[in-house]
Amino acid sequence: MNDIKILNKAADNIRILAASMVEKAKSGHPGGAMGGADFINILYSEFLEYDPKNPRWEGRDRFFMDPGHMSPMLYSTLALVGKYSMDDLKQFRQWGSVTPGHPELDVDRGVENTSGPLGQGHAYAVGAAIAAKFLKARLGDVMNQTIYAFISDGGIQEEVSQGAGRIAGHLGLDNLVMFYDSNGIQLSTKVAEVNEENVAAKYEAWGWKVITIEGNNPEAIRKSLKEAKAEKAKPTLIIGKTIMGKGAVTKEGKSFENQVSTHGQPLGDAGASLEKTIENLGGNPQDPFVIFPEVKELYAKREAELLKLVEEKKSQKNKWAQENPELAKKLEVWFSGVAPKVDWSKIEQKPNAATRAASATVLATLAQQVENMIVSSADLSNSDKTDGFLKHTHALTRGDFSGAFLQAGVAEFTMACLCLGMSLHGGVIPACATFFVFSDYMKPVIRVAALMEQPVKFIWTHDAFRVGEDGPTHEPVEQEAQIRLMEKLQNHKGHNSMLVLRPADVQEATVAWKLAMENTHTPTGLIFSRQNIKDIPSQGKRYEEALQSEKGAYIVQEDKNFEVILLASGSEVSTLVEGAELLRKDGIKSRIVSVPSEGLFRSQSKEYQESILPKDKKKFGLTAGLPVNLLGLVGDSGKIWGLESFGYSAPASILDQKLGFTPENVYKQVKEYLG
Repeated sequence: MNDIKILNKAADNIRILAASMVEKAKSGHPGGAMGGADFINILYSEFLEYDPKNPRWEGRDRFFMDPGHMSPMLYSTLALVGKYSMDDLKQFRQWGSVTPGHPELDVDRGVENTSGPLGQGHAYAVGAAIAAKFLKARLGDVMNQTIYAFISDGGIQEEVSQGAGRIAGHLGLDNLVMFYDSNGIQLSTKVAEVNEENVAAKYEAWGWKVITIEGNNPEAIRKSLKEAKAEKAKPTLIIGKTIMGKGAVTKEGKSFENQVSTHGQPLGDAGASLEKTIENLGGNPQDPFVIFPEVKELYAKREAELLKLVEEKKSQKNKWAQENPELAKKLEVWFSGVAPKVDWSKIEQKPNAATRAASATVLATLAQQVENMIVSSADLSNSDKTDGFLKHTHALTRGDFSGAFLQAGVAEFTMACLCLGMSLHGGVIPACATFFVFSDYMKPVIRVAALMEQPVKFIWTHDAFRVGEDGPTHEPVEQEAQIRLMEKLQNHKGHNSMLVLRPADVQEATVAWKLAMENTHTPTGLIFSRQNIKDIPSQGKRYEEALQSEKGAYIVQEDKNFEVILLASGSEVSTLVEGAELLRKDGIKSRIVSVPSEGLFRSQSKEYQESILPKDKKKFGLTAGLPVNLLGLVGDSGKIWGLESFGYSAPASILDQKLGFTPENVYKQVKEYLG
């Protein structure tokens, strides 16, 4: 057991480094970092189990940070561990630095998640805890890790905390321990000015074990963590009453703790004195970027303990692998992140069906062939057709994680966070589903999934105004344009940050799922229809022709010496096929192009793009969303028929007629366009 004086010294070392980083950058949040230093120091020096030599060890504990603004605390602690240098800390928030203002996923340096949008980080931890339980049910105690989370007042207030708290308690995630840094201060006010709820009672009502402690007391922190680790039925919330800006003083040496101003600006700007604060904490103001000798010794001791622990775990794993060679192979393959092998050509689709039904058919196959896949639905499994997966497994429940379906309840934002957390944990392939219009609730997660390059599969059904009688509240119009922007946004590796696919018939739906499962580097959005769609006419095997979807756009039909290109994605392609027949009778020849993914198409060679959409040909686009969906393909000189307003409540067939999504209107619009 470490000496309390040494632990206090290490926490003060973290405080000095954190405050100095922010002061040097002239930007950042020192107060919370100074208050939370005691907890993170105890966690890393005594509890968190990881491999100092292999940060990607699949059996490690995970630490998920929710308040990204407290990054100076995390970086400083990881510097004590040896993951960051003093020069790294000095470059906080600078161009090209490995210490950005809010932490970005960097497992090799010990950063398990990108954080910043408050509330999401701890919800990822809940997802990771679910993944760990799921894997333990299949692989055994080799997956017996603890998931730790750190949350602040802002994260507690964000609405996603309700969904995460409810689901974690409902599932009895006893492998989840969360520290709530309750300092009573937020960016612009004191917490009491905006919130007076009983947080402990709230979490207890959700089924959590709650421990309230003095959050800057190392003995109390240690005791609470031991108690949390011993809990075998519930997730644990440790409410730590901490001191914002702990140790901060003015030039005169007077306490400057518990001040709102220290939350979001350097101590000097907030009204405190960095120099006097460093002195007060036992450091040298002239040379603050230093690890104290006794702190080096503390963390060297912990490293030795960890190396011994990991050696024992490896020995146990090797014994397990010898006794369970098939399970050992699964663990290796699952954590490699490689795409599963599926014989896509053998999936038999019912012709002329809705693409959501086609998705159900694929999901039924995946449920039987991909053992490490988890599918979730926001209380819509029988409507978004993820029940195709559910029929071959069962829901995850408290004490039984042998199933592979997460019934998330009505909680799209939370569900998306949980799936992202599962992906971050590794070893599982998560997918989640809802109506396309409710992708609005998921946008914050989609964005961070794209930033972290995590291959979560987002399943969206009821893709257009043809939701019909449900009316404009349920009819997506602008959603496709918003999601497709992610195809145009590049990630840090210079690739499209997301793959978005809207298939034109049941065979394209199979190919869309194939592409989604093979996409192991970014999130994928799959947009499926509610209503039946006529299959695209085929010269041979339709599935083989649909494989051309892999290039994002391809020719599905054309007349010799065509004079106009008709293009669309999803349901509208079959409407173009019927419209082309009317045009053909009038002597107008056309080429029809299906474009399930403009992002994929623009990733092809210029030669291929020109072969599909020659610049010298007139182009007409049809989209059940905003015309801008096709503007990059049709161009300013072309013509697009789309929606310029919200939808209306009426049967789908009536809406098609009223809104102009008919073969007859395609004929009319193209005739007018060609003059």
